[in-house]
Amino acid sequence: MAEPKKKLRTIEEPFVALGPSGLATRDRLKRLTTEDDKVMRLVGEHLGHLASLDLKARCTDGLDHNSDAWAARKQGLTAASSSRWAGAITKANHDQWALSRRCQLAHIQSLEAGVRMLMHRLAQPIGEKGTKRAPGGYRSKGEWFHKSRRLATLEHRLDVARVEREAGVVHVVHVVRGGRRLLGNRNDLQDAQLSAVEWRRRWEAERWFLAADGESGKRYGNETIRVTPDGEVSIKLPAPLAHLANGTFGRYVLSSKVQFQHRGAEWRSRVEAGRAVAYRIHLDVERGRWYITASWTKPVVKTIPLETARAQGMVGVDTNADHFAAYRLDRNGNPVGDPKRFLYDLSGTADHRDAQIRHAISQLLHWANRCGVKAIGIENLDFTAEKTREKHGQKKRFRQLISGIPTGKLKARLVSMATEHGLSIVAVDPAYTSMWGDQHWRKPLAGKTRKMSRHDAASVAIGRRVLGHPIRRRTAPPHDDQSDRRGHRTAQAGPGARGREGTRPPITERAHDARRRTGEQRTWEPSASNTVRDARSSGSRHQMSLLDTV
Repeated sequence: MAEPKKKLRTIEEPFVALGPSGLATRDRLKRLTTEDDKVMRLVGEHLGHLASLDLKARCTDGLDHNSDAWAARKQGLTAASSSRWAGAITKANHDQWALSRRCQLAHIQSLEAGVRMLMHRLAQPIGEKGTKRAPGGYRSKGEWFHKSRRLATLEHRLDVARVEREAGVVHVVHVVRGGRRLLGNRNDLQDAQLSAVEWRRRWEAERWFLAADGESGKRYGNETIRVTPDGEVSIKLPAPLAHLANGTFGRYVLSSKVQFQHRGAEWRSRVEAGRAVAYRIHLDVERGRWYITASWTKPVVKTIPLETARAQGMVGVDTNADHFAAYRLDRNGNPVGDPKRFLYDLSGTADHRDAQIRHAISQLLHWANRCGVKAIGIENLDFTAEKTREKHGQKKRFRQLISGIPTGKLKARLVSMATEHGLSIVAVDPAYTSMWGDQHWRKPLAGKTRKMSRHDAASVAIGRRVLGHPIRRRTAPPHDDQSDRRGHRTAQAGPGARGREGTRPPITERAHDARRRTGEQRTWEPSASNTVRDARSSGSRHQMSLLDTV
């Protein structure tokens, strides 16, 4: 009895991703004096202390927070700073608390997925093999026992998280000013390669507060941290530090000037028009440098229709743990040229990883512009706990591979940078792209001078899915003859393409077609042999035929 065919999961339709809603640029504050450094440290420490107190009050309010409580918090901070500083602090803490609540919900969902997967695998017989759609049982009784212990641990964590989610009071919403990772490094300074003094400097610098929201209609777009079109930076000092001012109206003017080389023209036009620009000043303790970051919002770029994005072909991109595999396809889904790879190294610090991603994306976008396409197709990757640890517990290298793919940061970087290059990003469902690409495109595109990997073939599959074509390549002709009675053999040709129903053009490299092309009459004649014996015999036969004619 034949086995029933496995049902494939539903494949979502591709869509054009929305453009960025904000921009940011950063510059270094150079040639600062000792007094400049001292004032910024004092201001950051004072406002950071106020921000910590306000965050505690916000967490205490929990779900009972309302506009009246917000106004009371702001009023209490105004006397120790200013109304604008108080507004910036309360808004930042409110956003931080809301982010922590969203992270709490994501943590609960990941725990629920892990519990479901563990319960499924524990219910299977020991040694039961799994399928591509569902994992099987555990390999031994020892592994089953340890996983049952882990199930009890995750269930306890899930119960605690659910109670905390429903309560929503101070001790259950975990918010750490300065970063939870840096706080954890304090317990193991040796692994973090930090001394106690170095850790303390980083911890204090991360907890400082030197950020101001922009205000439309105000001079240069910000009254608290003001940057003129010429690059002069001035800070409105809090009330307790007003005696340190060296400018008018309680302001301190830094000796350094900024230029904002990246997006400088756009920033300058906003500042001159008095449109809102937010600023943040922070200290890089490891380098001992001060930086200022300018950011502003922009209207979301309207996405172009999907058909417009497909008009000039597509570049399909397969995302991997250490490189982008890209292939250019024309509008009919045919691969053009050779595959491209853009490498990046995600080991090291967060800044190094971010720089590697930006460099690889820049190379990809420049190559796409040279190809003449208007859109890039990429997988809409979204890895969850259900697909990683609990499902592939023994496959450590595979779990490391999945966790190494920069999905979250890649989305934000790619969409933002592609918009600057005039390119659109089309997201597709990643289902079966690697498997079907390897099945239908890896071997046909490989040759003596071209090497095709599984990732290169997957990029072709992604591009074809974006263009609306099936991943399967050109179908083979019928087995009995060369007619098209079973349907046209070409899967790439569109419905309106001329000649799509015509016969196959002649293959000019065939030996029996050569005489027809030259106009000679075709006669049967054996080909000349390469051996000496056959050459002599053929020559003697030719002489005998001449004698017969005589």
